[in-house]
Amino acid sequence: MVANMPIYSSQRPTENARYRFSRRYAISRRLLEDLSQRVLLCDGAMGTMLYSKGAYLNRCFDEISLSNPEMVLEVHKEYVQAGADIIETNTFGANRIKLRAHGLESKVQEINAAGVRLARQVAGDDVLVAGSMGPLGIRIEPWGHTSADEAMEIFRRQAEALLNAGADFIILETFSDISEIHQAIKAVRSVDPDAVIVAQMTIEEDGDSLYGTSPEVFTARLEEWGANVIGVNCSVGPAHMLQCIERMAKVTTLPLSAMPNAGVPREVEGRNFYLCSPEYMAEFAKRFILNGVKIVGGCCGTTPAHIRAMRAAIRALQPSKPRIVHVESAPEPEKIETRVQLRDKSNLARKIADGDFVVSVEIVPPRGPDPSRAIEVARQLRQHGVDCVNIPDGPRATSRMSSMTLAVILLTEAGIEPLLHYTCRDRNLLGMQSDLLGMYALGIRNLLIITGDPPKTGDYPDATAVFDVDSIGLVKMVSCLNRGVDVGGRRLSMPTSFLMGVGVNPGAINLDYEIKRFEEKVAAGAEFVITQPVFDLGLLETFIKRIEHCRIPIFAGIWPLVSLRNAEFMHNEVPGGRIPPEIMSRMRQAQEKGSEAARKEGMAIARETIAQVKAMVHGLQICTPLGKYEIVFEILKAI
Repeated sequence: MVANMPIYSSQRPTENARYRFSRRYAISRRLLEDLSQRVLLCDGAMGTMLYSKGAYLNRCFDEISLSNPEMVLEVHKEYVQAGADIIETNTFGANRIKLRAHGLESKVQEINAAGVRLARQVAGDDVLVAGSMGPLGIRIEPWGHTSADEAMEIFRRQAEALLNAGADFIILETFSDISEIHQAIKAVRSVDPDAVIVAQMTIEEDGDSLYGTSPEVFTARLEEWGANVIGVNCSVGPAHMLQCIERMAKVTTLPLSAMPNAGVPREVEGRNFYLCSPEYMAEFAKRFILNGVKIVGGCCGTTPAHIRAMRAAIRALQPSKPRIVHVESAPEPEKIETRVQLRDKSNLARKIADGDFVVSVEIVPPRGPDPSRAIEVARQLRQHGVDCVNIPDGPRATSRMSSMTLAVILLTEAGIEPLLHYTCRDRNLLGMQSDLLGMYALGIRNLLIITGDPPKTGDYPDATAVFDVDSIGLVKMVSCLNRGVDVGGRRLSMPTSFLMGVGVNPGAINLDYEIKRFEEKVAAGAEFVITQPVFDLGLLETFIKRIEHCRIPIFAGIWPLVSLRNAEFMHNEVPGGRIPPEIMSRMRQAQEKGSEAARKEGMAIARETIAQVKAMVHGLQICTPLGKYEIVFEILKAI
């Protein structure tokens, strides 16, 4: 241990009338005083150590504090013996949302209290106990459904459990979204305004957060929101983290913290290994300190051996005072106005603004690399007066040519404007943003934003889905780009001007929930909506009546049935594809006469549906079942 380590955990006057502050207030003031004079060493990875001691990966590591407290105590003891000044409670994921995945949501208070009790048992009077709080594991507004108030309440319950159990201060760690960590800070402050908060973001190799927020911006925000110590942890190794710390040190006078992984993990025979040696981590600990870091430690892959080496590095240095350079932070999104009016965004947008009846036809990307048939079909559709072609993105989670690539090809080779489906399934936030900026540069202006089918429904059920956001979050992202800022709050060289459409299911089993999501999409910036294929007009009428308060142009989905089997598939396996009994009966009777009779009956039903919905909607989205474009051409002639 460091010589003359002050006593934090006991010997504090709690009842003397001269002291009008709580025990934790005294601890907090002493901690901040210490950080102005010296460096404190935090412990390393908890999960890595528990796994090495036999904990299975699929169990709740936070719950081990209840079911196997000796294992947790052993980890804490090894870090204290290695020289840690701070040990973190085994509560990183002990919030209601993450515990719910293990059926433990009712044990928030119990698990957090146990985490503090075990750490305190080892810490004694010479080591600080930090209550560890991580992100919720879900997206909060503006990227997800969970409101900021709800997130704050979830964090508040955990913070209350930790502080009431005796944690000396709180470490908020591994946060990607500054909006989420803002709610966590507010939650801790609502429990104890005087508690010390160490607020740590996690970063990519370029130094920005996983949401693209730069160190300069998130450092300024965290200081503004009341963090006492600002830092970074996890994700990257010490070299990339040092570059981030150097940028942070230029924009704040607050103490900094750095807790890197022991490098990027390498997979060897199915297991992940962290390759940074204790000596390597110790060398970077020195560099962190020279750039103003006052709390150093480790995250994934770090062990007591790493902490012991870092202890020696701290003894060898006196921290230097960081040099402060004031820089202008990124502008807030709401201060930037859209430069392009609706009618000027695209030809499709102009038709919508003018109230024209719009017809779009689906062209499914080919399974191979040859786009020639799609180009020919698109040319014919343009000759038939179709306004745009709708290009699905991996429909039914199947592997096909990139919808973005096909959209550019049809725009340039067929001279018809594409309506590009863009899904949340296959890309993270930064990948989505890169795609969208690239597509805009190539001339794509119309988007249909949807969540996307999960991989398990398609040809590759073992493929990994991303789903960083759903369609509502993606609409908010595109709205930001249209205002001239990226997802991290940084200003773009120019705003985009995408036309944003969304999908809706009038036949949803839970229509109230579907309408709530629709309202959120409209509030986020959606400018038109395409329905699932319409067979039951009553469902469409009910839906339209219920959205009068937030009405945007509606395009009705039209699916020409080609056989009884096709009708049965739509009715039973496609969400919202409910087909009334009378139509099923018509298809069944036609099928008895043969395939051609069934095809003609399906076309007749489609024409009747179009005639009935035209007065109710602003356009049509005609699908092409089984790639039978000749059916679409016949329907277009009838229109």
